[in-house]
Amino acid sequence: MSAPSGSATPGTPAWLFAANRRRASYANMRISDAERAEVADLLSSHYSDGRLDQAEFNQRLDQAMKAKTYADLDGILADLPRTDAEAAEAPKVTARRRHEHPYLRTLLLTVVIVIGVAIAAHALAWSFSTWVWLGL
Repeated sequence: MSAPSGSATPGTPAWLFAANRRRASYANMRISDAERAEVADLLSSHYSDGRLDQAEFNQRLDQAMKAKTYADLDGILADLPRTDAEAAEAPKVTARRRHEHPYLRTLLLTVVIVIGVAIAAHALAWSFSTWVWLGL
């Protein structure tokens, strides 16, 4: 039932192992009451969907509420799929990253327009240069 320490499984909340890539000792860091509550909410969701029976739900919930470090939560959600709430949360992170540089799109559009105008002006100058020379 326990996943290898530090491995993110499909049922694991993103915050649970996000910083584990940065620090090896992350599993020994203490968790907050809010993080325990989030795990409890996820377990409740899985219980209401029928993925956990009463005894298994009580055992996992007890483990989550007694957890002091991230390592204590290791494997608690490993065999459960992502919930709808977790799936809905994932695109928000992607959308936020896409809009980190709001002026990048404007800058890129400006560069493309300037290059387009320069090419058009160059083409027009060459096409009319023959008539200018003939007129002289």
